[in-house]
Amino acid sequence: MDGNACISKKKAILCVDDEVIIVYSLKQELVNHFGDAYQYRCATSAAEGMAVLDELDAEGIEVAVIITDWLMPGMKGDDFLMQVRKTHQGIKSVLITGQADQEAVERAKRDAGVSTVLRKPWHPQDLIDAIQSA
Repeated sequence: MDGNACISKKKAILCVDDEVIIVYSLKQELVNHFGDAYQYRCATSAAEGMAVLDELDAEGIEVAVIITDWLMPGMKGDDFLMQVRKTHQGIKSVLITGQADQEAVERAKRDAGVSTVLRKPWHPQDLIDAIQSA
């Protein structure tokens, strides 16, 4: 191997939602638009999302964006993002919700650093725009 060659590790996008069909839909929309520009990782709970973040850290892969649901069993999405923010301050986040009221949305933006909130069902272009602006 050429000593000047370097192995490029792509940034990752992490999708977290307790509904598998939502995670699959998010990933598919991202792949359709961004192709292989990112690695795409998925989790079906906040705890699993934290484990995936640890795995990516161990692999030396930077997470560019986390897309998470707000209402999940065990831990809500904004609480998950607040935990993430303590150790991964550079990660941008998008919150997807069909349940959160305006107070919860404002709390997520203020305390968890959420850059965009999308309402379910989201429009695919809104998701792409949110990722590009993040």
